[in-house]
Amino acid sequence: MLEKNFNSREVESRIYDMWEESGAFKPRLDTEGLNDRPPYCIVIPPPNVTGSLHMGHAINSTIQDILIRFERMRGKDVLWQPGTDHAGIATQMVVERKLAAEGNVGRKDMSREDFVAKVWEWKEESGGTIVNQLKRLGSSCDWSRERFTMDEGLGKAVNRVFVEMYNRGLIYRDRRLVNWDTYLQTAISDLEVENKAVDGHFWHFKYLLADGATYTYVERDESGNIAFEEQRDYISIATTRPETMLGDGAVAVHPDDERYAPIVGKMVRLPLANRLIPIITDEYPDPEFGSGAVKITGAHDFNDYDVARRNNIPMYPLMGERGEMIASEIMPKKYVGMDRFKARKEVVADIDAEGLLIKVENREIQQPFGNRSGTVIEPMLTHQWFVDAKILAKEAIEAVERGHSGGAAGRGSTRFIPAGWRKTYDRWMKEVQPWCISRQLWWGHRVPAWLPAGKSEHIECLKNSASKADSSDYEEFLRIWDSFLNKPFVLNSVDCFFDVASAAFSNHNDVDSVLEISRSGEQAFRVRFRTCRNQLIFIDFMQDTDVLDTWFSSALWPFSALGWPEQTAHLEKFYPTSVLVTAFDIIFFWVARMMMQGLYFMDEVPFRDIYIHAIVRDEDGRKMSKSEGNVIDPVDLIDGIDVDSLIRKRTTGLRQPEKAPGIEKATRERYPDGFAAYGADALRFTLAAQAAAGRDIKLSVDRVAGYRNFGTKLWSACFFGQINDCQAAADFDPACVGQTLNKWIVSEVVKITAEVTRCIESYRFNDAAEAVYKLAWDTFCNHYLEMAKPTLSGEDKAQKNEIRATFAWIRDQILRLLHPLMPFITEELWIKTAERDGPLILADWPKPSDDLIDEAATADMRWLIELITSIRSIRAGMNIPPSKKAPLLMIADALDVRLETYADILSPMARVESVGTTGVSPKGALQIVVGGVNFAIPVEGLIDLDAERVRLAREIEQAQMEIDKIDNKLSNRNFMEKAPEKVVTGQRSRRERFASNMQNLRIALDNIG
Repeated sequence: MLEKNFNSREVESRIYDMWEESGAFKPRLDTEGLNDRPPYCIVIPPPNVTGSLHMGHAINSTIQDILIRFERMRGKDVLWQPGTDHAGIATQMVVERKLAAEGNVGRKDMSREDFVAKVWEWKEESGGTIVNQLKRLGSSCDWSRERFTMDEGLGKAVNRVFVEMYNRGLIYRDRRLVNWDTYLQTAISDLEVENKAVDGHFWHFKYLLADGATYTYVERDESGNIAFEEQRDYISIATTRPETMLGDGAVAVHPDDERYAPIVGKMVRLPLANRLIPIITDEYPDPEFGSGAVKITGAHDFNDYDVARRNNIPMYPLMGERGEMIASEIMPKKYVGMDRFKARKEVVADIDAEGLLIKVENREIQQPFGNRSGTVIEPMLTHQWFVDAKILAKEAIEAVERGHSGGAAGRGSTRFIPAGWRKTYDRWMKEVQPWCISRQLWWGHRVPAWLPAGKSEHIECLKNSASKADSSDYEEFLRIWDSFLNKPFVLNSVDCFFDVASAAFSNHNDVDSVLEISRSGEQAFRVRFRTCRNQLIFIDFMQDTDVLDTWFSSALWPFSALGWPEQTAHLEKFYPTSVLVTAFDIIFFWVARMMMQGLYFMDEVPFRDIYIHAIVRDEDGRKMSKSEGNVIDPVDLIDGIDVDSLIRKRTTGLRQPEKAPGIEKATRERYPDGFAAYGADALRFTLAAQAAAGRDIKLSVDRVAGYRNFGTKLWSACFFGQINDCQAAADFDPACVGQTLNKWIVSEVVKITAEVTRCIESYRFNDAAEAVYKLAWDTFCNHYLEMAKPTLSGEDKAQKNEIRATFAWIRDQILRLLHPLMPFITEELWIKTAERDGPLILADWPKPSDDLIDEAATADMRWLIELITSIRSIRAGMNIPPSKKAPLLMIADALDVRLETYADILSPMARVESVGTTGVSPKGALQIVVGGVNFAIPVEGLIDLDAERVRLAREIEQAQMEIDKIDNKLSNRNFMEKAPEKVVTGQRSRRERFASNMQNLRIALDNIG
């Protein structure tokens, strides 16, 4: 039995537990064994294990769950593979902060093994938060198969991939420029870099030509005439980072820049460093920007790095891991050990003191910041591990080209939905650079490579050896050492070291024999050997201390999560997966890399479709962010939250605490009562209803409340059916209903079933939501139920029973159609409204049949609904009380038989007293036109027509006054320039409402003459 009201809090947890306990989320492969059902698989984008649910997760998981539930009900063998990502940097930072908060020693004061053990301890205690929150949303993943990117199986997959790619030359170690976070002291990916506009400076310096050389500097106007000319003994450069000039390797000018043609190839003396560097030509400098001359600091700027490599310019690293200036042959001693920003000030002051500072220009500049540490990122030249992504990208580009060449994707092909994202993918892939996969962290998959260690100690040992070493001995040792540094031991397992090292040393040209290989630590080995020059020496090998980029393991997710490198039944059945649902911002960082690795290791694309979903923004279209104080937690919309608690969440931990009062004020104004407990279904439906391709979502809490009310209306309709004994009949056949009303509603359900099916198949979730909403709210609740009431309260038992059986059938079809969008309330209604063979989640999807469509019945009922709606509208416009009925006169010679047929419906729904015909409309009668036929509604005696004319005229005048006020504002240039966009938009919306209302008022006034 149904309770009168739906309690989302009580129902959601109970229903979810029932689904899990019944095994409803498991694929049929697990419950039935091998089967012929078509596979359907989605691998969840693994959320960070440190994370908690945000709106990005909510939209992403809602869309996946809609697809999963839809295909499960369609009888496919469905697997939604869940898991979480170890999130290297994020997790390490969380644990370090936790240790500090608890007063424990810091990471650097404990061993690597002890720290990693602390991370695992934290993961077991707190890592399940986001999984539990995904369950709150209704996500029907097979949680029994939950994976973690650091679990043992995935660790084996990562090592296998690294070793194979290294052996095939696709992974290599190189010294290249990377994004360096000086706070975290690690390389980071481009995705973890946030460029911000900040107030900065352009410092203009003189670089003096060597040996007192001079040249004629000439600037010309657009006509080629000389606009400025002078003799110079310098070239002017401008920089935002003066401290890096100490590492300049050249000054570059554009080859077409005639101003500097006389001095190309000459040398300039670098200020402070007193070092000579050449003036070169390159396409990179823009003659129109600054002086047109660019200092080239290849070790600390990405553009300069490219220029330096093209022109074989030396690169000079200036800074250490913490951003401090380091000692080197080119570094003036004064700056050694200085922080880079202090060094900047000192360099500027010292150049000024030498008379070489031309000017300082204040301007806004773009500066890169680490999105986790908040520190300014330093381009740094370091030894890292790289993937040769260019080779892998070729097949990945071709696979997407195939997917978009012939419509639906087939074998070896993938398509983007919306298709426009393909251009973004292509652009990134065709410009792909070597992928830096190493990170200087402790938490993560450790690079499975062993490198020689302690070089200086070994040289000292060689010096002190019993047989005195000469230069040839040193050279021999260095050749051996460098060969293993350039080609380290890359191993699937640490146990392989003995065999691999033995073979490598035995086959080395400078090694006579291997004497002993021993373990000198958990990840360390010592190899003792005799050189060809009869030196007895050893080399220690340590496992690389770096870990792999989190994206490296995530790139294997579609096949590693299914069991690879083992050839599991799930891998065979479900790879390639059906669709990837993700956001646009990780198309390159994750999607492209999964494409590359899937094609390389599985010889098949990882997914057939890639659906790029919208970004959820606040009601004003702004990105949700902690700093803006506009974040809405999905769980708060599900469970509810009072305004004071909401404000605390929004203002606690702000990087800019001064923003707190403004955030509190805005929150109290917009959400004075906080959020009610709307439940998961209302949130899911809101997100789906706004998930239009190519449009971001402006999340309106009012809209969430509206869809909560939609669920309540459906519940009330089912409760109405229950108290009217609307139960399914065992022998009910929708093809055999006799009443026009029932033929019509069956036809409508069949049409909407086909539409919803097409919409979900084509990822048009908003259209699917709109279609089922209109079916449930308008067609079923507002029209069918109201039109069925006279029969249910009548005496004809056969007619009643047909209505009851049809009601039950329609209700069940709606529950099935709505289930992927609103799973909790539909499952509860399914369970409580009839005896069932199983839960709704495993019920069959409705199969539309055109044979059930009755166009004649549809035409009749649409005419009737239009007539009722028109009568209700004109009565409301004239303020006719619902208690007063009025005749309905058809202006014709003969009465339309439908008026008599449906009189029992018209009377209560349109407050029609009687129906008849008339040759002309009576005086004072209201008139409507339906289906090309005029109708009159005599209202004399029901309302005071004179008073109504006065009222309508007054309201028209007031509406016009409001429109005039708004027009004055919108035509005021000062208002339009200063008012926020949302205020202007609000004024325009108000104008539209007043204009629409005024039009309706004028129609009403015309109706009574």
